[in-house]
Amino acid sequence: MDPVAIHFGPITVRWYGVFIVAGMVLGIFLAGRRGLKDRLAPEVFHDLLPWIIVGGIVGARLLFVITYWDQNFSGEPWWHVLAVWQGGLVFHGGLAGAAAGVVWFARRRQLPLWVLADALAPSLALGHVLGRVGCFINGCCYGLPTGVPWAVHYPLEHETKGLPVHPTQLYEAGLNLLLYAVLEALYKRKQFDGQVFAVYLAAYGVLRGGVEFFRGDYSNLMGGWITPGHWTSLVVLAAGIGLWYRLPKVLTRRDAPTPAP
Repeated sequence: MDPVAIHFGPITVRWYGVFIVAGMVLGIFLAGRRGLKDRLAPEVFHDLLPWIIVGGIVGARLLFVITYWDQNFSGEPWWHVLAVWQGGLVFHGGLAGAAAGVVWFARRRQLPLWVLADALAPSLALGHVLGRVGCFINGCCYGLPTGVPWAVHYPLEHETKGLPVHPTQLYEAGLNLLLYAVLEALYKRKQFDGQVFAVYLAAYGVLRGGVEFFRGDYSNLMGGWITPGHWTSLVVLAAGIGLWYRLPKVLTRRDAPTPAP
């Protein structure tokens, strides 16, 4: 499939970007409906969207540039660092950047941060499904060579040289779709604010770490098999576990009545 969706004169719109934007818009729409359960107006999420987009893109691009500097940017013109429209975003970096935008927004508007995070968590998983489909069409984040019947072939001019490879983008899309369903169910019966977001982080750390074993687009592996994505997945997993154990204690202490003088 052609990775280019449409041409507007000198401007090229790629399917990768179309799916990324679609994932963000759909995610915010569903988060707005989901947040009604916790008395968050849909307009809150509409106002939040620009901060998520800016923070997510900056964070995702920054981590991509750091990870693939020697492979893609060393010796190239400086403006290649900014060429997001050509692809090249790392989800872990986007998650960190978007999280920073949400924290800033919540503090500015004096909104409950963990309530906001819970409403957004299932949307993160669903948006990632569309993002990985965009990656599959774009040809990035591809897998290792394999002989499995469902292997995919990219054109000869692709980095894979036409060899059959694991469709790791679709592996991750399918796992994120399953995670989305789990988080939606959990949201309706969560026991403390931040629980859904904590589960999202821990679960995503595990599923992404598993998919990393099949990735073939890294040139810098530690020990011949540990990818940069393994390290960031471990950090995300640890953050999720930490929030799961920490938040109930913090929120319970905060809600406790003040002793009478």
